[in-house]
Amino acid sequence: MSVPHAPGASGGVPSVPRAFRTESDALGELAVPADAYWGVHTARALENFQVSGVPVAAHPPLVHALAAVKHAAALANREIGALEPHKADAIASACRAIAAGRHHGEFRVDVIQGGAGTSTNMNANEVIANLALEELGHERGRYDMLSPLDDVNRCQSTNDTYPTALRIAVSTSLDGLLAELALLSAAFTAKGTEFAEVVKVGRTQLQDAVPMTLGQEFAAFGTTVAEDTDRLRETLPLLAEVNLGATAIGTGVTAAPGYAEAAVRHLRALTGLDLRPAADLVEATSDTGVFLHVSGVLKRAAVKLSKICNDLRLLSSGPQHGFAEICLPPRQAGSSVMPGKVNPVIPELVNQIAYAAAGADVAITMAVENGQLQLNAFEPLIGHLLLTTVEWLTRGCHALRTRCVDGITANTEHLARRAAGSVGAVTALTPYIGYAAAAAIAKRALATGEPVADLVAAAGLLDRDRAIALMWPSAAGG
Repeated sequence: MSVPHAPGASGGVPSVPRAFRTESDALGELAVPADAYWGVHTARALENFQVSGVPVAAHPPLVHALAAVKHAAALANREIGALEPHKADAIASACRAIAAGRHHGEFRVDVIQGGAGTSTNMNANEVIANLALEELGHERGRYDMLSPLDDVNRCQSTNDTYPTALRIAVSTSLDGLLAELALLSAAFTAKGTEFAEVVKVGRTQLQDAVPMTLGQEFAAFGTTVAEDTDRLRETLPLLAEVNLGATAIGTGVTAAPGYAEAAVRHLRALTGLDLRPAADLVEATSDTGVFLHVSGVLKRAAVKLSKICNDLRLLSSGPQHGFAEICLPPRQAGSSVMPGKVNPVIPELVNQIAYAAAGADVAITMAVENGQLQLNAFEPLIGHLLLTTVEWLTRGCHALRTRCVDGITANTEHLARRAAGSVGAVTALTPYIGYAAAAAIAKRALATGEPVADLVAAAGLLDRDRAIALMWPSAAGG
């Protein structure tokens, strides 16, 4: 009877016959490519989960986090005498290689999978075990010498290693997003300074309101981004609470005495994160609320960035028949049929990232809500969507800053002409001439096109120069 081949073992007609090794699990034997570091459990997952086409390797922060968790576990098991030193050292060496960016292509299972992340954990166990076997001078697959389950996964369950790795992966990914958000906020603030003397008409509900400066508008964008940066940073301590040592459902079954404390301590040292064990491991194993919270904060940041991009698109609309208050740097031809047309492609890019973030938040909400009893089986989807959202937002913020905001210019003369004829400036006179008189002046100015200051002076309400002085300092915040 022939041994079934793992998926991907024979695609097309190879020029050189590929060698295989035979591995077995509770379901039977399976032929695995001899040069693969993954094994039978990964092969089963490759058969079962062919959905997104996105492998775990597409999320390097998760691969690094898995390696860190396995590294910490090996060190802890050695410390408490649960794992032979030579095995612990070999496992640690394998984890260091993965942390250095090597062998990521071996993390092949699809990010969308049943089993609460078991396939990802098995994939990590097998890759690390086979790397460790080579370190010890053995062939891949010699699990009698060092086992993916009995050694690499000692004192562990998917249900504590996978969520711990997800928390670390999201936390480290957020570092990059926080840095880009800070730079974007600074870019908007710099434009606020650059445009500090550029007077324009503010608008509420898309109708003319009162004078302001373009600098105030851009400075407000900077403040908005800075606030969302702070809100995201506040999620980091929540992500630092881990359930490592909880094993299957939080009771610590199969974990040796002293393992949990040692594992978290080593993981803290390996990651540089201020990790701490959850106070209630049963609750921490079943609850995924922190991921829902982070998703909500990401959605908030994404939606507010999208609102800013909507404003940039509106303010730059034209060039002849729109607002035309600012110019976005041209990045590419905008039409295959209309010569000379240039579109606001970078803000549009960020808009779509925001829509994806909002959609991801809905899916994460459903996944969190559908966890049952002592475990949430849908953490693979939660993790994939969170990491993707963070990655897209990070890249989107970088593109928005470097390919849009930094190059924005003001149509100063156009803004000055519009501001000079603004009826909304009469609002600043209401404390001096009263609301009714100001409304009458505004109505006449709109009908005749006469300057507000001239009409106020003609009505004997205020001296013309006094009216001008009262109206226009308001644009500078006076």
